[in-house]
Amino acid sequence: MTVDYICREVERLKRKFHETDPFKLCDAMGIILLYAPMGTYPGACKGFFLAQSRKRSITVNSDLPEAIQRIIVTHELGHAVLHAKAVGVNAFHDFELFDSASFMEYEANIFAAEFLMDDDDVLEKLNEDISFFGAASLLRVPPELLDFKFRLMKRNGYKLIDPPLMANANFLKNVETEVTDEY
Repeated sequence: MTVDYICREVERLKRKFHETDPFKLCDAMGIILLYAPMGTYPGACKGFFLAQSRKRSITVNSDLPEAIQRIIVTHELGHAVLHAKAVGVNAFHDFELFDSASFMEYEANIFAAEFLMDDDDVLEKLNEDISFFGAASLLRVPPELLDFKFRLMKRNGYKLIDPPLMANANFLKNVETEVTDEY
């Protein structure tokens, strides 16, 4: 699946459902959104997508701050949109997929970065002469997700400096879970 395809899917969904909130988009798409306490300890599950018997659901860790839940729901929504028809794949879970299918994680991160951040918002924050990490904080995303957005924007011809990090496909596995709403 190409990056261009993923970005077109994000735009198609936003236009079709007139929705930019990932929680409301799940509802509009008929994806059941469930919350379950899963802890905040290192390695705690943050969320997963499940498709079974033509029912689709996203379960998110209710112990996480709302800002991180938003990112997790969007990431899992990426799996729902991009990977639900993958042969033999019924569940997307951070323990399994970060190890065995990092390419699908990469694609879900592209989906989340494109869905959660508009190019103009990113440029506006950068033009305020703040650091890369400061821009991530103002955009309420982890710096690693902003790195994904930077790569997308550079690919589309924007002239941006290289970010001070290079995020891996599995960065959400280790994202800080004991934050207050600093993202």
